[in-house]
Amino acid sequence: MVDLNRIATEQRNQDTLDIDRVSTLDMVREINREDAKIAGAVELVLPQIAEAIDRTAQRLARGGRLIYVGAGTSGRLGILDASECPPTYSAPPEMVQGLIAGGYPAIFKAVEGAEDSRELGREDLIRLNLCADDVVGGLAASGRTPYVIGALTYAKEIGALTLGITCCAGSEIDTLSDIGIAPMPGPEAITGSTRMKSGTAQKMVLNMLSTGVMVRLGKVYSNLMVDVQPSNEKLVQRCIRIVREATHADEARAREALEKSGYHCKTAIVMIELDCDAQQARDALERAGGRVSLALGKN
Repeated sequence: MVDLNRIATEQRNQDTLDIDRVSTLDMVREINREDAKIAGAVELVLPQIAEAIDRTAQRLARGGRLIYVGAGTSGRLGILDASECPPTYSAPPEMVQGLIAGGYPAIFKAVEGAEDSRELGREDLIRLNLCADDVVGGLAASGRTPYVIGALTYAKEIGALTLGITCCAGSEIDTLSDIGIAPMPGPEAITGSTRMKSGTAQKMVLNMLSTGVMVRLGKVYSNLMVDVQPSNEKLVQRCIRIVREATHADEARAREALEKSGYHCKTAIVMIELDCDAQQARDALERAGGRVSLALGKN
C-alpha cells in the first residue's frame, strides 16, 4: 500500500487552502505564485542536468538512443519532447523516443493499471532492443511509479545509462538512477495534481536535456538551430533567416546557397562563409564532425 503522506508531491499546500472561495483573479494569482517557484527549484539541480547532457551526448554520438519512460502526464511529456527533436534538429526518429505505460492509447486516455506493472516497463524496453549505449530517462513526479522502476532496473542490467527525472529527491527512482534529477517545486496548488508544478518542472528539465544534447552533437551554431528540417513554408523561411543571421548575407545569396545545398542550413552557411561549393562545404563539415564552428575554424 502506498503511503501518500510520505510523497512530497502529495503534500497539501497551505498557501492555497482558500482557492475554491476567492475570486477568479485571486485564484489565478495563487496558481501563478506557485508557478514562480518552479524555476528556482530547477536551478538547484542544474549540475545534475549538465552531467546528464554530457553523458547522454557521448552515448548518442556513438549511436546510442535516449529513451524516455513514464506514465500519465510524465509519459506524455517524454513523448512530446522526443517528437520535437526530428523537425527541430533533423535528429533520426529513433534517436530520441518516448514510451508511456499503456502504449499509444494512453497518450490520449488513461489506461488503468498499466503504470503499476514493473514487468511492462521491462518488456517495453526489450521490444526496443535496448543496448548498453542507450540512455533511459525515467519520468515520474512521485519517483515511485512501478512501470518506470521496472524499466530503469532492466536498463541498469543491460548497462545503459539511467536518468531519474522526478520531483521527489531520495525517492526510489531518484536513488536507483545513475543520475537523479529531482527539482522540488513544493506542494501543488491543487493537492496531488502533479500535471501542474511537477509537470512544468519536468518539462523544463526535458527542454534543457534534449536541447543541451543537440548542442553538444553540433546541431546548433551560435544559438541558431542549423539542423532544422524545412518541412513546410514557415520552416523554409526559417532556414533562409538562419543562414542570413549566421552569415549576414542578403536574402538572394542565402536562398541560392540553400538551393544548391538541398536546403541544408549548415552546408549553406559554410558555403557562404568559406566561399566554396556545396561539396567542399559538406567535406569541411564531415571533417569537423558536423560542427559549423569547427568547420569555420572558430573553435
